[in-house]
Formats: sequence, structure tokens, C-alpha cells
Amino acid sequence: MNKQILHLNLKKKWYDMIISGEKKEEYRTISEYWVSRFFYFKSEIEELDELTYNLSKLICHKNYDQLFKYFDIEFKNINIIRFSNGYRKDRPQFDIECRGITVGHGKPEWGAEPNENYFILKLEKILNGENNETNNSWSA
Repeated sequence: MNKQILHLNLKKKWYDMIISGEKKEEYRTISEYWVSRFFYFKSEIEELDELTYNLSKLICHKNYDQLFKYFDIEFKNINIIRFSNGYRKDRPQFDIECRGITVGHGKPEWGAEPNENYFILKLEKILNGENNETNNSWSA
């Protein structure tokens, strides 16, 4: 199985909450940058700004299915997220299983603004701990 690893940097607060098992989702704003990183484009797309706008405004998941068909896109199958805290060479980091990406409202206590749509990265269990040491794992 081909493992796709997504590398993301986190502020210390969110990093600590995820590694402790308290935070089970990570959010990314709906922007052209994240659209280009999270989707496979089955054909050439010229309306990236229209797609981004629609993702940020739609409420019903049925509408997302229609939108994905219209733009001929699908989410990438990201299996692992490597979270880092900081940019130093010896920065703390860990790998965690990702069980998918969705679009929706996040939890304010986990950093989301109320009534805003986000890409929601669903987190599963920690595969290894800071600086690649084994760590206790948890399940969402």
C-alpha cells in the first residue's frame, strides 16, 4: 500500500493537544493553496477560485458530492500526517494516522471559528512520538 504522508507544522498549543489525545481533528482554511494540496484533479481545472468559494460556502454534504462530480475531483488518500512544532532541524514531531479529510464546521475549542467551513483532517492513532520515539497511541 502506498502511504501518502502530509507534513504540517503546528503551534505548540495544538501540537500538545493532539499528542495528548485531547484534539482529534486538525483544521485548515479553505483556500486555493489547501485545495491544491488535498485534491486530485482528474482533468484540467481553470475555475480553482470558484471551487474554493463553493467549498467555503456550501452546507450540505450532498452538495459536496455534486460539486466534486462537477469539478471532477476527489480527496487525496492521505494516510499519515507528520506534525512538527517549529522549524529547527531537531524540532519535535510525530506521525499520526489520518482517516480522511472532510469539509465542515470545526470545534472552537480546537481552533475553529464558529460557522466557518474548514478542511477537517480526521486523526486516528499516533504512530510514533516526538523525535521518532515510540509514544502511547490513542484512537479517535
